[in-house]
Amino acid sequence: MTVSELLPFLIPLAIAELLLLFITLRHILTHKNYKRGSRALWLVVTIVGLEFIGPVLYLLLGKEDN
Repeated sequence: MTVSELLPFLIPLAIAELLLLFITLRHILTHKNYKRGSRALWLVVTIVGLEFIGPVLYLLLGKEDN
């Protein structure tokens, strides 16, 4: 399998990943309250865990329901 064969699958995945990262970072930077942890902790988790894991963890565990 070559990269050109995988592109139809990789491009939407990359777009979804970047969109999820953008939404998560925007939420972290614009809100002051979190269920668990602090702003610095969630920024590190989100940026280091870039491959969907960091943003998903924040949205499930850190985002405070308003």
